[in-house]
Amino acid sequence: MSGAVEARLAELGLSLPDVVPPLAAYQPAVQSGVYVYTAGQLPMVDGTLPVTGKVGAEVTAEEAKELARTCALNALAAVKSVAGDLDRIARVVKVVGFVASASDFTGQPGVLNGASELLGEVLGDKGVHARSAVGVAVLPLDAPVEVEVQVELTEA
Repeated sequence: MSGAVEARLAELGLSLPDVVPPLAAYQPAVQSGVYVYTAGQLPMVDGTLPVTGKVGAEVTAEEAKELARTCALNALAAVKSVAGDLDRIARVVKVVGFVASASDFTGQPGVLNGASELLGEVLGDKGVHARSAVGVAVLPLDAPVEVEVQVELTEA
């Protein structure tokens, strides 16, 4: 099933990827009431990380911002896996992003703008959200960025 949101993705030259399989004992997304919570989404592309390392060392802030966009796209795929249709998104409520950071890197908010901007481009006003951008020492698989998303759905 695809609708207006997936048509918008296509207009942007993007397609919804397959849901990234869990790396451990969790689900990619769960629904509770009218909310869907995604697990942390890594910037996986076709089952692999295109880049690894710390932002501000092996990975530039610009590269990391693009990776955050990929994380957000993966999060939308996870939302669809439980909601059935991305057109059911009433709004993105909260985005939490983690940036594996070199000790002197302080640009986490700019990196996470990649995810926030993608959600805005795809969902318009429904993509406006609260957000936290957190610098961490290391992420799973040495990923530079991880993003989780909470969305509110309309009734089915």
